[in-house]
Amino acid sequence: MNHLEHIAAHLGELDAMLLTGESNCYYATGFMGEGVALVTRKGSWYFTDSRYTEAAGKAIGDAAVIWETSRANPFTDLINKALAESGAQKVGFEEEVMTVATHTAYTEKLHCTLVPATAAMTALRGSKDDEEIANMIAAQRIAEGALAQICKEIHVGMTEKEIAARLNYLMVSAGAEKTSFDTIIASGPNGSMPHAVPSMRQVQQGDFITMDFGCVYKGYCSDITRTFAFGDPGNDFKDVYEAVLQANYKGIEAVRAGVKASDIDKAARDYLKSKGLDNYFTHSTGHGVGVEIHEHPFENSTSETVLKKNMVVTVEPGVYMEGLYGVRVEDLIIVENDGCNVISRLDKKLLIL
Repeated sequence: MNHLEHIAAHLGELDAMLLTGESNCYYATGFMGEGVALVTRKGSWYFTDSRYTEAAGKAIGDAAVIWETSRANPFTDLINKALAESGAQKVGFEEEVMTVATHTAYTEKLHCTLVPATAAMTALRGSKDDEEIANMIAAQRIAEGALAQICKEIHVGMTEKEIAARLNYLMVSAGAEKTSFDTIIASGPNGSMPHAVPSMRQVQQGDFITMDFGCVYKGYCSDITRTFAFGDPGNDFKDVYEAVLQANYKGIEAVRAGVKASDIDKAARDYLKSKGLDNYFTHSTGHGVGVEIHEHPFENSTSETVLKKNMVVTVEPGVYMEGLYGVRVEDLIIVENDGCNVISRLDKKLLIL
């Protein structure tokens, strides 16, 4: 799957788009490697070196794959030849990705005018097509299957690292290419750190275990978080868990095309505030997901981004009590015109292992 024609059809005032970032190159070509893509109205090219020539040629059917043995320059001679063939003069580039050194080399050597175009690529990647959504659903099902299995295996004395490693293995063995990000397993007091790194801490009776993870399927990410109790957690924790769960529901209810991303954050945050827990919710409510695990839109209090149909976002409110525990519940969601479609299928009622 590639989006070369889609990009070419939405160049606007640009003559071409020069893509150097890994994620946008993959979105454009469907190939993950080290290279540069040039998309014009008259054709597309992918420039790489001999390590990737064969694989790129098989993966990219709609672009000419051109390679060179030297990696001393960022393909400037080859790009100039393609620019001349296409007649492209005004070329968009990813100003948020390209290094200063590469931009300097291109500015000095390319026969074109470079125009910042990160926003244009962000807009193109925002709403997913049917194949992209299908890949993300498949990735989510793999992750959910792995979670269902690991919950049967966790036992006293199992370390966070062991749980993470086993979860990662289950996803890859079920067809995932890799994990979407470094798997987060946080037990007991480690749960108060939203992005805790799995440690050698052993699971104990009475622990709360937060698992935040996902996998990549055909280049697209999934993302899910569930918090479980290992043994009876007591009423205080149950009350906090229920508050976070209801905040998750409130955020999901706010998701629909035409609303601002900040409205989703407000819906979840206001509910936690009504329970006196807003000061313990220390991050934004969610983010877009696609080729990258964190994409636009970002659901925070200042975001002016308006949701569009077929954007895929998370809703993941949390409460973090330092030295005690953390709770987070996260779902992956497709934006619809009249609401949303929750991709996640796992039950969210508090599970006591």
